[in-house]
Amino acid sequence: MALEDRNRVVVLEDRVENVSGADFPMGVDGQDVAFNLEGFKDTFDIRIVRITPTDIEFDLVGVDASIANALRRILIAEIPTMAIEKVYMINNTGVVQDEVLAHRLGLLPISADPNEFQWKRPDSVPTDQNTIVLKLDVACGVNRAAAPGETDPRKKYVNSSVYSSQLVWDPKGDQEQRFAARPIRPVHDDILITKLRPGQAVTCELHCEKGVGKDHAKFSPVATASYRLLPEIQILEDITGDDAELFRSCFPPGVVEIVEAKGVRKARVANPRKDTVSREVLRHKQFEGKVRLTRVRDHFIFSVESTGIIPPEELVTKALDVLMEKCDIAKAALARAVKSSEEDE
Repeated sequence: MALEDRNRVVVLEDRVENVSGADFPMGVDGQDVAFNLEGFKDTFDIRIVRITPTDIEFDLVGVDASIANALRRILIAEIPTMAIEKVYMINNTGVVQDEVLAHRLGLLPISADPNEFQWKRPDSVPTDQNTIVLKLDVACGVNRAAAPGETDPRKKYVNSSVYSSQLVWDPKGDQEQRFAARPIRPVHDDILITKLRPGQAVTCELHCEKGVGKDHAKFSPVATASYRLLPEIQILEDITGDDAELFRSCFPPGVVEIVEAKGVRKARVANPRKDTVSREVLRHKQFEGKVRLTRVRDHFIFSVESTGIIPPEELVTKALDVLMEKCDIAKAALARAVKSSEEDE
């Protein structure tokens, strides 16, 4: 394998080559590519591509897949949030059973800063430092102002649908002062919890606690956290004329563009990151030997969608903090092991 190809995954018509084969991260059999801190500093990079209130897309360049996957798993499972842990059902005469209703309530994302709360042990009592109290008290009735013959339940009845906006925060201790600037509430007001009809009601008290996604998915601060390798399209020979149009049609819009030089239309790669690596281009005989599809092994395109509890850019920095903490623990354990081994000798 050529040294310059060691970080390329080669995509062929019927298979994928150079997927792995190294005995250690960033290694290549038979070649001296030992880890070098200065070299890592030169190649490592994080590039922010897009940020919205709920999403972030960034490129992580110059690391092994094990590091990228560790960051992804931390985002999903190891960043704490506040979520509904206990539901005290006082009255539920609706058609949704208590257990199912409690499960639906538990999955509602709650807008509360987890850094302001302590971890609650199983044997500890709820306090204003470790618990948030929410209440739900909704009864359905007939809408006296509805038009005769109305069939739409939303107009015919009052509270026919129970939404997350009807959860009411019940501050305890000094919580009202602590969170005056950002009152605790569900992240989204329009999540349907259950439906009721006249004579039916739901009354319950909800306790939120601090937790992480590896304990239960309701604590996960992300809706999705994924990555993919950067696609690379290499045009080995000029593709012109009608073949250029066919070549462009083999890729998603925006990947390939047609440029004209000296009266000749020619295909050119415009934005390979939009490619889905469908391999459609490899089905056409006229492109044999003219195009090479690869993926860059150490260039990861990350997509993170927050549930809205924590801004996406903060999620990434928190995940990096957790990863660094894990590295410190591993370094300390390794140092102890080495010291113990030397003492035994």
